[in-house]
Amino acid sequence: MLDSVNLKQILFLDIETVPQFASFDEMPENLKKHWEKKSSFFRDSVQSPQETYNRAGIYAEFGKIICISAGAITGGAADMGFKIKSFFGSNEKTLLESFAAFVNSLEETKPVFLCAHNGKEFDYPYISRRMLINGIALPKAFDIAGKKPWEVQHIDTLELWKFGDYKHYTSLDLLAAVFDIPSPKQQIDGSMVAGVYYTENNLPKIVSYCESDVLAVAQLVMRYMNLPLIEGHRIKVTGQF
Repeated sequence: MLDSVNLKQILFLDIETVPQFASFDEMPENLKKHWEKKSSFFRDSVQSPQETYNRAGIYAEFGKIICISAGAITGGAADMGFKIKSFFGSNEKTLLESFAAFVNSLEETKPVFLCAHNGKEFDYPYISRRMLINGIALPKAFDIAGKKPWEVQHIDTLELWKFGDYKHYTSLDLLAAVFDIPSPKQQIDGSMVAGVYYTENNLPKIVSYCESDVLAVAQLVMRYMNLPLIEGHRIKVTGQF
C-alpha cells in the first residue's frame, strides 16, 4: 500500500476546531437563524438550538480552527524520524496565514501530498473553507477546483482502511489500538476540545493533543506500508521545518 508515494513528500495534518463563539447567545442574530435551521437536521424535538451549539465547531460555517499540527518524515530507513510543527492561537486569520505560507514554502521545492485521518471529509475542506472565509489564497495542495480525481494528491488513512467499503467509520483511536500504536486520546478527545478552550482556557493542552494525533496518523501510515514504527527518541516538536 502507498508504494508509489515518497514518504518525504507527505505532509501529515490534524486540526482542532471549536464553535466561533463561546455560546449560542453570543452569536450574531443572522447566524443564530442559520444555526437554528442547520441544527434542525440533527437535534430532536425537545432540544433547542442552544443545546446543540456545542456541535457548531465541526461545521466550517459556524466554527473556527484553533490549531493545525503538521508533521513530516525525516532521515532514511536506518534513522527515520518525525518532526512536528504547530500553528495555533485565538486569531484564526493569523494562524491560517502562517500555515498557508508554510505550505507554499514547501511547494516551492517539491509536490506536497496531504495526509490525515478522515481528511477528505473534514480536515482538507475545513481548512480550505476557513481560508476562503478569511480572505486567504489556497496553497496548491488545497486548491482542487477543476482537477481530475487522480490529480488530487490527498491521502486519507480512513479511506485507505475502508478498501472501498463505505458503510463504516473507523476512528483513529481504534486503528491505533488495532495496530498497537500509542493512543492519541490519552488526555482529551475531540468532544472535549471546545470545553478545554472556552472553559479551561488551556490551548497548550489542545495543541499537545493535536500533535499526538498527527504522530498517530504517521505511525498508521508506517503500519500500512509494513514499516517499523518511528522510534520515540526520533520524534521532535520544532518551530523549524
